[in-house]
Amino acid sequence: MSGTNPNAGRIRLGMVGGGNDAFIGGVHRIASRIDDRFDLLAGALSSTPEKSRASGEALGLQRIYDDFQQMAASEAEIDDGIEAVSIVTPNHMHCAAAVEFLQRGIHVICDKPLTATLEDAQTLQAAVQKSDALFVLTHNYTGYPMIRQARAMVEAGELGDVRIVQVEYPQDWLTSSLENEGLKQAEWRTDPARSGAGGSVGDIGTHAHNLACFVTGLTVEKLAADLSCFGAGRTLDDNAHVMLRFSGGARGMLWSSQVAPGNENALKLRVYGPKGGLEWSQEDPNYLWFTPHGEPKRLITRAGSGSNDAAASVSRIPPGHPEGYLEGFATIYSEAADAIRAAQTGATAADAMGLLPGIEQGMAGMAFINACVSSSSQDAAWVNL
Repeated sequence: MSGTNPNAGRIRLGMVGGGNDAFIGGVHRIASRIDDRFDLLAGALSSTPEKSRASGEALGLQRIYDDFQQMAASEAEIDDGIEAVSIVTPNHMHCAAAVEFLQRGIHVICDKPLTATLEDAQTLQAAVQKSDALFVLTHNYTGYPMIRQARAMVEAGELGDVRIVQVEYPQDWLTSSLENEGLKQAEWRTDPARSGAGGSVGDIGTHAHNLACFVTGLTVEKLAADLSCFGAGRTLDDNAHVMLRFSGGARGMLWSSQVAPGNENALKLRVYGPKGGLEWSQEDPNYLWFTPHGEPKRLITRAGSGSNDAAASVSRIPPGHPEGYLEGFATIYSEAADAIRAAQTGATAADAMGLLPGIEQGMAGMAFINACVSSSSQDAAWVNL
């Protein structure tokens, strides 16, 4: 991947959450190592000291802590303490953990959505603004090469002014009530105390919302949402239909679902303007379809003929070899490493962050979730963000 600086030395990394059997913790660990930019040295990996120690020992960590408070205080005091921390807990713990590290000048890389509640989000936003440390939110789909290609094409005016944005993220894994069968991931994601006010709209709808805004450069100004709970006994939505009105006059629709049999991780984006349209699918991420108005469809492939510098800057291997989810996640980590090194040499947070999602994107995601919940409670009334 171009743009990385491996000679700067690996960044000393810690992790909060992500212990044994936690899917997303493993993803973050792999992503942090793909471009050889981080060393994972310390962690408070689970909700109990015993589980944390077992997970830390399995990973060979140098320093294992009972909880994130102990970890933040200790790491800030030692000479070779961590420079950054990954927070991969359920949503309700993001705020408290992030604030502990930000207050001590330790950079934070946090899983999405930002927090479980708007109040926590505002607390975290204030902590980010007061801290010299960076805050990175892992909206990993923005790291795919062909998404960077699409963003650059829209920015260059190849579609003209965006008119229509269609984005969807259907899954099927909660079609049956797995939360009642002991599956940890289903248990916390369907629990409003740990997940927050949004179910599918918070878990995957925020990804779809963020991706649409990232590629088009537009913001959602108003929405009308119809949220449904099809799973028996659920209080959080498992399906969402959302109409969107963007800045600049563009119109859009967003669908997120975790009860759509036959869909695994079928994130798709379509963007249309008077000059042409773009289509991209996460399950086939190395392809971007571009249709200039009145002309045949054109297939642009990652690192192939027609791909641009924006895509090349986050590509790692020759064309025809698939890059996907882990590499897209790794792009966020490698750009976070660049941002951390830049900040350490005096760059402002705005200059260091570049295209990385941060607190602003996190707050936009929280506003999106809350607007969807509010709209649905008013029978899909239009709600301003």
